[in-house]
Amino acid sequence: MADLTEKWDERYQDADIAESCPALVLSENKHLLPRRGKALEVACGLGANALLLAKQGLETTAWDVSEVVIDKLWNFAKNNRICLHVETRDVVMSPPIRNSFDVIVVSRFLERSLASALVAALKPGGLLFYQTFIQDAVHNHGPGNPAYRLHPNELLSMFASLRLLLYREEATVGDVTRGFRNEAMFVGLK
Repeated sequence: MADLTEKWDERYQDADIAESCPALVLSENKHLLPRRGKALEVACGLGANALLLAKQGLETTAWDVSEVVIDKLWNFAKNNRICLHVETRDVVMSPPIRNSFDVIVVSRFLERSLASALVAALKPGGLLFYQTFIQDAVHNHGPGNPAYRLHPNELLSMFASLRLLLYREEATVGDVTRGFRNEAMFVGLK
């Protein structure tokens, strides 16, 4: 655990919160968000998704294993008067409790063992927005270890208990210079 924390602390040391962008799965589908409720961004990194959720009026929490990035995110939110709860937290060791969130967002993070905990953490009618890297990618951007990349249609099976609202995974099909490549996106309703 210490090695993992150090890795991410080092990566985020010189990162700028203001330069981060929310995941397409969330920014292109924010019209699906409820008007109010509790939201969580898991493994938030620079927190762009959490900031978008908070700006939409949701009571938002952001978790990451890196204390460095959590401190940066907290300071950014405070300085910009954005109400955001942040916590240094290893979601694998301490997953969210049952029926606690109306919205959960996960982007560019894959821990398959968390799938059932994420579904359980959604309140009835809750939404899961998920976007991460795939194995059948056009470019090598993202994790080099294939264990941290999705197999074809894997998000569909991981979250089969949710009602599918949106799924996109273009992989290497057709004109690879266009479209949504290298990642899969999923929105599901509990």
